[in-house]
Order: sequence, then C-alpha cells, then structure tokens
Amino acid sequence: MAMKSDDHKNRAAKGGAHSKEAEAKRQRLAKNLRDNLQRRKQQMRARRAGAADETSGLPAAKTDESQD
Repeated sequence: MAMKSDDHKNRAAKGGAHSKEAEAKRQRLAKNLRDNLQRRKQQMRARRAGAADETSGLPAAKTDESQD
C-alpha cells in the first residue's frame, strides 16, 4: 500500500512542476494577447486621426505612370 502512496506523491510532484510551467505559459500568452490588442487599438486610433488614404489598390502595386 505504501508504494501506491509514494507513486502518487511522485506524480503529484511532477504535476506540480508541470502546472507551474502551464501557468507561466498561460500568463505569457495572455500578456501577448493584451499587447496585440493594445497595438491594434492604437493602429485604429491612428487611422481615424489621420487623413483618408487616397491610394487605390495595393500601395506597392505599380501605377500606370511607372516606367517598368
């Protein structure tokens, strides 16, 4: 009976370390998500504050006036 108890303690100890790693990962991902949301909000505010974009199509696309 003592072996089962010791085995359970070993699993719990490993699970505890795994749980700390999982919690750290969860917190890191949550921070990345918050940072990304803040960055997107800031981009939207900047777009609203600026003048309307006058380009049509992709900005990197060549126009009819291009030499190539």
